[in-house]
Amino acid sequence: MNLHLLSTFVLVAHWLILTALSIRVIMRRPPVGVSVAWLAVIFSVPFVGAVAYLLVGERRLGRGRAARIAASIGNVKQWQKDLRHQYGTAATQIEAAAEPIHRHAEHVLGFPAMAGNNIELLDNFQTIFDAIVADIDAAQRRCHVCFYIWHEGGRTADVVNALVRAARRGVQCRALADATGSKSFLRGNLARRLRDAGVELTAALPTGPLRTFFVRRDLRNHRKIVVIDDRVAYTGSQNLVDPRFFKQESGVGEWVDAIARVTGPIAAALDCVFWLDWSVETGRACELPPAAGNGSPAPAGSMIQVVPSGPDLQPEAIHQLLLTAIYAARRELVMTTPYFVPDDSMLTALLSAALRGVEVTLIVPARNDSRLVRYASVAHFDDLMSAGATIALFKGGLLHTKSLTIDGTISVFGSVNLDMRSLWLDFEISLFVYDAAFTGQLRALQNTYLGNSDRLELDVWRRRPAHRRFTENAFRLLGPLL
Repeated sequence: MNLHLLSTFVLVAHWLILTALSIRVIMRRPPVGVSVAWLAVIFSVPFVGAVAYLLVGERRLGRGRAARIAASIGNVKQWQKDLRHQYGTAATQIEAAAEPIHRHAEHVLGFPAMAGNNIELLDNFQTIFDAIVADIDAAQRRCHVCFYIWHEGGRTADVVNALVRAARRGVQCRALADATGSKSFLRGNLARRLRDAGVELTAALPTGPLRTFFVRRDLRNHRKIVVIDDRVAYTGSQNLVDPRFFKQESGVGEWVDAIARVTGPIAAALDCVFWLDWSVETGRACELPPAAGNGSPAPAGSMIQVVPSGPDLQPEAIHQLLLTAIYAARRELVMTTPYFVPDDSMLTALLSAALRGVEVTLIVPARNDSRLVRYASVAHFDDLMSAGATIALFKGGLLHTKSLTIDGTISVFGSVNLDMRSLWLDFEISLFVYDAAFTGQLRALQNTYLGNSDRLELDVWRRRPAHRRFTENAFRLLGPLL
């Protein structure tokens, strides 16, 4: 009798949980593919599926964090309003093809496109570290540094030493490191050196057993931002890691990255994003830089728009903006990303571009550090190549640069991967650059990657073994959850 009662209780509890979570998934209205995938997990794996959904099925920031975001966002919006008042007329210089992208980004995220910037593409890690160290050594007032991964080894120590020198000569230094991506670093000797020298080092999105019940613990600050004296800034795909020492055991080769060094009013906009992150993590006031920047906007220079994304702002913004950008392409669309797991809407946009005659090229690493992502990624290759797209597998290491060039005149460059995690969960930063000169530099870099890649042939690709095709298609179903 007791066993019968127990089994009845378990069965009733199972169906109550299924019903409650099904209603919750439906009423929260995530993308349809995500909803269906989670409902399949919840129904197919009793209790375990329900626990998985409660842990990682929703973008739960936590009440405390949500309150701190709400307290800071008002200052940010007012700052953006002042920025638009000063720089809004510069947007008239944007050519017609790029105007819908700019207007969309400004409407949902608040930052206008600003002229008068100088932007330099750096694609060698030695050059990147040299430039960051030199600019920190020239700092007079403050240095703000945010990276997803800080990793001890090699040239990371050079940046740490530069920050220590800056702090000791009276420069205000603040640094953010993602609690998961930089877990080992935050407990190591270099972090201790920073704190002992007076650098304010804070972990972003800290996790722990108790937090699991209140916040989603796999949300990550994936941004890479350096801002010095509101005059020079860096952003891109490069983490604070020396590729000669980072993840050498993964068997994918050295990570290949690029970063942009920018001067001009866009530096203050990147600093605004840093300040929002800093105030949310520390609970301190959001001390935004003067919106006036360096004075009257200059008509010359590159036109750039800062586009932050993540659960703290408009969670769907970067996904929508990339769709707008892809649909804007008329001649050519070239993408590089280490992780390619598009949802149905993005895949449709890429197929539509290829079918209307746009030369679509996707460059991804031949070897990836995530087997799940690799299988889910290649499942889309047949459809893309059938529509006329070119797929190239980079052989020179793990290609980590995230870039998109459109018709040789528009660039999207930053930290965003073309997968669901980047588009919906992670805190990211991108530059939308409406400038043919910079886009030409980025396009040349993409050509360099292409020259070190193997291009897939559709007929050869279709001859791969049936068990591989089945595995890829099975993992494709998990794409919305990756």
